[in-house]
Amino acid sequence: MGLLEAVVFDVDGTLVDSERDGHRLAFNAAFEEAGLTDRWDVATYGRLLRITGGTRRLAAWFEAKGAPAGHARELATRLHRRKTEIMRQLIEDGHVRARPGVGQLLDDLDAEGVQVHVATTGARAWVEPLLDRVFGPRFRTVVTGTEVTELKPSPAAYLRVLELAGCSPERTVAVEDSANGVRAAVGAGLRCVAAYNDYTRDDDLSSAVLVADGFTDPALVAWFHQRLPRRWRGRP
Repeated sequence: MGLLEAVVFDVDGTLVDSERDGHRLAFNAAFEEAGLTDRWDVATYGRLLRITGGTRRLAAWFEAKGAPAGHARELATRLHRRKTEIMRQLIEDGHVRARPGVGQLLDDLDAEGVQVHVATTGARAWVEPLLDRVFGPRFRTVVTGTEVTELKPSPAAYLRVLELAGCSPERTVAVEDSANGVRAAVGAGLRCVAAYNDYTRDDDLSSAVLVADGFTDPALVAWFHQRLPRRWRGRP
């Protein structure tokens, strides 16, 4: 694909370790506050992650338990609103952190003038404060599930980033952690690097150009360094 012009990152499970000890805890706290006995353990939440979007995840859970579809959607919307508030507090308290190696990769991309963007199905209400707190003002374009109603594996979020940022798809790569994310990126005409986590290591990531065990994986580091404009190609 030649030298990189831009990299578009997913957030949940990709840039940050946010699922198991972030979102899952926030969902459980929302259940408890609402007087519900539902609790999602680590394994249960891993299975539920196949459903993109927190409100959809909640609605599917309640419907599976026998709630009428309308009631399930209403309850899911109300609980997700409170869950988002709890998640924001977890972020402010520093409970959600970057995955190892992410900071170094972002530094290398910045040093070479490679644009970095975000395409996520998460709500802007928590995505924006998380990016600001953990990474600062690094990302030029941020598209979230608040602006794009078609969630991954739909390519809508990536297509919107490409439109807003004016990136060349041929010189842009997406970074994802899950099968749904890889499908979304490839559907938008992008090459995708997959950096899986404990929840997604068994996902079908075969459509990615590289599948790596996180951002410190030597194969991932080498892949990016070979495609940076100057520094890693021995140029002045």
